[in-house]
Formats: sequence, C-alpha cells, structure tokens
Amino acid sequence: MPGWSASGHRIKAPLDYSRGPEKTWVYGALRVRDGKELTRCAASRNSTNYIALLSDIEADNPAGDIFMITDNLSSHNSAQTRAWMAEHPRLHHVFIPKGACWLNLQEGFLNGMNKTLNRLLEPKQDGYIHRFLLQE
Repeated sequence: MPGWSASGHRIKAPLDYSRGPEKTWVYGALRVRDGKELTRCAASRNSTNYIALLSDIEADNPAGDIFMITDNLSSHNSAQTRAWMAEHPRLHHVFIPKGACWLNLQEGFLNGMNKTLNRLLEPKQDGYIHRFLLQE
C-alpha cells in the first residue's frame, strides 16, 4: 500500500503489469468538447513522435486556436518541440503543475485503456497494443 518511507519518500504501489523489453508507447490526445480521442503508437518516447501527435491534432482541428493541457515530460518542452510550436502558432501548451497528474484527463483515458487491453489481450504478444489500436 502506498505511503511514506522513514526517509520521507513516497512508497509506490507495485504494478500489476510490466512493459517488458518490447515496448509500445501510446501517444494520445482527448478533445474535451466531444470526447474524441486521437492515438498513435511508436517504439520510443521522444520529441519526434510527440510532434507527430501534434501534427495529427492540428490536422484534426483545422480552425481556431488549440489549447493542449499536458504534463512536463521533457519531450513536451524540448528545443525541437518549441521550434515546431513556433511554426504552428494555433497550438498552445498549458502545462499542469508538477505533482498534479490528476488534472490531466488523458492520463485517466490511457490508464483505463491499458487495463482493458491487458485484460482482453495476451500481454506477452509483441505489438499487441499497436495492432489493437490500428485494428491490424
């Protein structure tokens, strides 16, 4: 059970799954207005793949400003991402405070999706999340 150690650090609850050596990272966006989500899969978590998601968001919302509420992951605020954002002025980052991940609606969506997929699919099967999302 989570709590605090004698040294003042948070004790984390054990995970009920593991990613294993074959990781598939899921990038996602949730449009609050109508509940539409965008997802994409990649073999790594980096600025290039995050920018690809931003491109998808921009293409799916062709008019008006877009405000994206996101956490402080380094790829969200890297030099590469900031340069791309400067060329796409309709997109605006709103960073949630550190330690307030509960403000990020996408975290709940992806957490629920991951638990559902782990129940429905064989986790040891390489690329199972990728195939499920893309219906391959």
